[in-house]
Amino acid sequence: MNKKLIVVLSLILALGLLAACGGAATPAPAAPAAEEPAAAEPTEAPAEEPAAEEPAASGVTELKILWAQWDPADYLQQVGNLYEEETGIKVTVVQEPWGSFYDLFATEMASQGDTWDMVVGDSQWIGQMTTQGHYLNMTDFLTETGLKDTVVPATLTYYGEYPFGSGQYWAYPTEGDADGFVYRKDLFEDPDEMAAFEAEYGYPLDVPQTYDQFMDIAKFFTRPDDGLYGVAIYTQKDYDAMTMGYENTLFPFGADWKDADNNVQGVINSPEAVAAAEYYRELYDCCQAPGLSNAFFVEVNDAIVGGQAVMGMNYFAFFPALVNPGTNPDYWDKMGFFQNPAGPSGERGAALGGQGTSIVSYISPERQQAAMDFLKWFGSDDIQKKWAEFGGYTTNQAVFSSEEFLNATPYNQAFADTMQNVKDFWNIPEFGQLLEVSQRYLSAYIVGGEGTAQETMDAIAAEHEQILKDAGYIQ
Repeated sequence: MNKKLIVVLSLILALGLLAACGGAATPAPAAPAAEEPAAAEPTEAPAEEPAAEEPAASGVTELKILWAQWDPADYLQQVGNLYEEETGIKVTVVQEPWGSFYDLFATEMASQGDTWDMVVGDSQWIGQMTTQGHYLNMTDFLTETGLKDTVVPATLTYYGEYPFGSGQYWAYPTEGDADGFVYRKDLFEDPDEMAAFEAEYGYPLDVPQTYDQFMDIAKFFTRPDDGLYGVAIYTQKDYDAMTMGYENTLFPFGADWKDADNNVQGVINSPEAVAAAEYYRELYDCCQAPGLSNAFFVEVNDAIVGGQAVMGMNYFAFFPALVNPGTNPDYWDKMGFFQNPAGPSGERGAALGGQGTSIVSYISPERQQAAMDFLKWFGSDDIQKKWAEFGGYTTNQAVFSSEEFLNATPYNQAFADTMQNVKDFWNIPEFGQLLEVSQRYLSAYIVGGEGTAQETMDAIAAEHEQILKDAGYIQ
């Protein structure tokens, strides 16, 4: 969603669109249908131009890629430098602070500009960017090159496909990410703690496999007199953190935002969705580290680094800082990681983060072909291995499932497990409107203690239904 060391997350109004910045769920806009009529879908086929090995024939000497300002963009630049060495075509990764990333790109697209050849955009942007004609349709390219079959299927669905289930693709899955958990191994493995926990709860202390176990562990380690608390979870109201945090119980509890026909009544206010909200509020009330009533990735990591929280929710993109002695001097070698536990239904699920690379539709056919040449090269197994070695979260199945990758960091195995169970929020152009509703009501209930879970989810369902009716998604 979106991310490393971001200081400010805020909602911006740009050209009448709701824009924002975020973490593993990164910035995403809302475009009211009445004000932003959908443009014709770009369907132009890739131009017949020479491959990347012959850059002189196309006349393209440089490719520019826009991304947010964070470490993965640095890794992409390192990959781009390899491409220049091989082909002579320079790759420049233009980094823009998260607070203005979407605003900058949306402004350029509104004027049909061609400043950048590609953008590594958030999954939730895809509905707006495709219907307004800003992204090139990459279906034939991804299919004919075989790239479509090299990536983890869920990442192609959530980062590249629009509409859902259409088989139309607009991005190459680039930076995989999802929510998982970090925990203090030293406490979990302490003999005294293990004995005390088993005596109290009747089963061994270990990485929680269910959310019932997770709650027991969170309560066991919550000791205000010792300055120790069970969890640090997302609660930030400003953009999407509260919604993404809630999704980590919503999906495992067997619920979702909508059904296959976009109906929300009886879905987001189902008994399972209500139970997920009740669980999240109880977890916040009983066990959240103090000062985290408006918390996102920075605050969660701070609570772990400061020794306040025993378990912390975060996107995997932010876990490297926790195993770095420079940024986590006291506990860097005591960190363990696990995927979201299973809910009462036995299902697992996690909030999706990450981004895909799209080609700007307004650049020349020559530049479009040069961009596709780069992505074909970037998506190869060998280069994806390099991408992972630099620090990128590859979506390439061959690399993703390799023992080398799984053992490269303490969190890669948990990341690989989690990416098999990810789900996403809405990615239609009205995403921002829907998000504002869920943020407002979930924050009021979970942090503010207002009303009941049923009242909260009923209110979200009612407002979501009206937004979807107004936009023509449901009758």
